[in-house]
Amino acid sequence: MTSESSSRTRNQHLDDDPAFALHRGGKLQVTSTVDVHDQEGLSLAYTPGVARVCDGIADTPELVEDYTWRSNLVAVVTDGTAVLGLGDIGPEASLPVMEGKSLLFKQFGDVDSVPIALACTDVDEIVETVVRMSPSFGGINLEDISAPRCFEIEKRLRERLDIPVFHDDQHGTAIVTVAALHNAARFTGRTLGDLRAVVSGAGAAGIAVTKMLIDGGIGDIAVADSKGMIYDGREGLTPVKRELAAISNKAGLRGSIESALAGADVFIGLSAGEVPENVVATMAENSIVFAMANPNPEIHPDVARRYASVVATGRSDFPNQINNVLAFPGVFRGAFDARATAITENMKLAAATALAALVGDDLSADYVIPSPFDERVVPAVAAAVAAQAREDGVARR
Repeated sequence: MTSESSSRTRNQHLDDDPAFALHRGGKLQVTSTVDVHDQEGLSLAYTPGVARVCDGIADTPELVEDYTWRSNLVAVVTDGTAVLGLGDIGPEASLPVMEGKSLLFKQFGDVDSVPIALACTDVDEIVETVVRMSPSFGGINLEDISAPRCFEIEKRLRERLDIPVFHDDQHGTAIVTVAALHNAARFTGRTLGDLRAVVSGAGAAGIAVTKMLIDGGIGDIAVADSKGMIYDGREGLTPVKRELAAISNKAGLRGSIESALAGADVFIGLSAGEVPENVVATMAENSIVFAMANPNPEIHPDVARRYASVVATGRSDFPNQINNVLAFPGVFRGAFDARATAITENMKLAAATALAALVGDDLSADYVIPSPFDERVVPAVAAAVAAQAREDGVARR
């Protein structure tokens, strides 16, 4: 059998899997917004007509937002080092996920995007690469870049670019988590300020969720990494974790996450670490469990429900899915509508507040966050983000 026929046979076998069959040829294509079917159309779409538009942009650079697709175009940028639950699988293997992200941008937010998988992992190289290609894009969505590099990359890009830069693994997760926890607290007759939370995982999502909950007014929140609770003065902390220690864990909890969960109101799982049932049983009455690891939650929902009043996961086959698609399409839609130069912390909180409000009087133990297919989500989040951008002084219209 030739190598070509062997490859054909292998591909036919792969296509028996519906996931492979759906992905054949990729999930994206470029389509034109104008038809060119005669000489006049060709002359306008390309030379010589296009030259007048180029001259106009050269004279007045801001016209690029109106006369190209840039104002509605996001670069979905990864280096393939922290993909979903797959880890460091490299740029080529990350492309199906990046294509999926672009598909969701378009389907939910009518935002165009281009997947870009980089063959480099050095922070300086990634920053320089994104900066150099930024004239083509209206926004940058960083995706699946491992911590702690992701923090530095985002920080430096935000400092150097005058377009929205958003690391979805951090901020998308945080927006949806904050919205859901706000409603979970409301369901149990409390506010965020009444809650003591424990977060499992000090990666990108864990740190961003913690910071946003602090900004949102949570009573107290402490984070555990693989070595136990993070507290001010703990030896060996990275700069990012030292910063986190200085603003969290007001109670000064030390030791294991198991001991910290005794009497806690909230568990937020953003790691792969399993929490035993006997530990869940020590949490406070009317506790809240957000076990968001995929595909295996830190606490199985069936176990969590024996003790908790509200349970959420990252999975679609249980109620209360914490899904980033509830955030990032609306966030970029709103930022683009306002022609924002950045995505501020207030804009993220506004997105979370708008998302939480959609639940309204339908609040229940199994409904603390809307469905991704709720058609109200993107318009509500986008409107809140755009309004906050204008209030924060980062809007250009």
